[in-house]
Amino acid sequence: MRHAVLGAGGVGGLIGGILAKSGDAVTMVVRPEKLGEYPAELSIESAMGSFSVPVEWAPTVSQAVDVLWITVKATQLEQALRSVLVQPEKIGAVVPLLNGIDHIALLRAQFGHDRVVPASIGVESERIAPGKIAHRSPSARLNVSANGETRLAPAIEKLKAFGFNCQFSGDEQKILWNKLAFLAACALTTSASGMTVGEVNKDPQWRSQEEACVREACAVATASGTPMDPAYFIAFFNNVPPGARTSMQKDLAAGNPPELDAIAGPILRGADKYGLEVPVTRKLVEIIRGKSDAASRA
Repeated sequence: MRHAVLGAGGVGGLIGGILAKSGDAVTMVVRPEKLGEYPAELSIESAMGSFSVPVEWAPTVSQAVDVLWITVKATQLEQALRSVLVQPEKIGAVVPLLNGIDHIALLRAQFGHDRVVPASIGVESERIAPGKIAHRSPSARLNVSANGETRLAPAIEKLKAFGFNCQFSGDEQKILWNKLAFLAACALTTSASGMTVGEVNKDPQWRSQEEACVREACAVATASGTPMDPAYFIAFFNNVPPGARTSMQKDLAAGNPPELDAIAGPILRGADKYGLEVPVTRKLVEIIRGKSDAASRA
């Protein structure tokens, strides 16, 4: 199979590296001004297996591919899509692994409804240098909409062989809300508090806000037609590696814009639409926005 990966960060680098190691052709798409920073080989450091593998680095997607993986930050999506020069009909499947929900409509408007395969990934992986990826979590979970099963099955089998926990699901909204409800609680509390996930879980005040945030997200999801049980997610908090830090937290520390609209936006907009109260989510968003504004002025 031939793959193009839009975004060479922690998630894109991990996916691209595994598929390249399995023998597939992989093009990692990065900004033109950054091309010279990347080595010929993509290096992965992971408890599931560390390796280096040659990949192609390019500034655009200019030839037909079986799968276009989109792994950029939500804040970078519209700019990144300008690098896709190939016509949509020359792309077998578009698989977005972004945080949030709203990107699906945007991508379907550009590539076509059926070509876009909603998916979510649960993993702690980060780029530590150009072309060098550190997969820090002991596992990786990939949930993919069943509308892409025929097209993606060979690639998914290769990810499973590396150690990913992968499954196809017929409910794409549940795929997206399952990740968002859990992620919003972890990302907002760690970013607002400056604590790791483990520290939040051990602190009664922050743990209560984490749980309240999940309840608010689940209430919005349920009102939108995707029933969600907050108890399911709350039980998972203690399974997260205690030293884990969320990508939003890392963005704040690095002075990068946090993905507040992608992660909290669907909850806040849904609450307004359905007449629900989400006071904890709103409070955490304001704390994080204040931190981000202060960092941008510094």
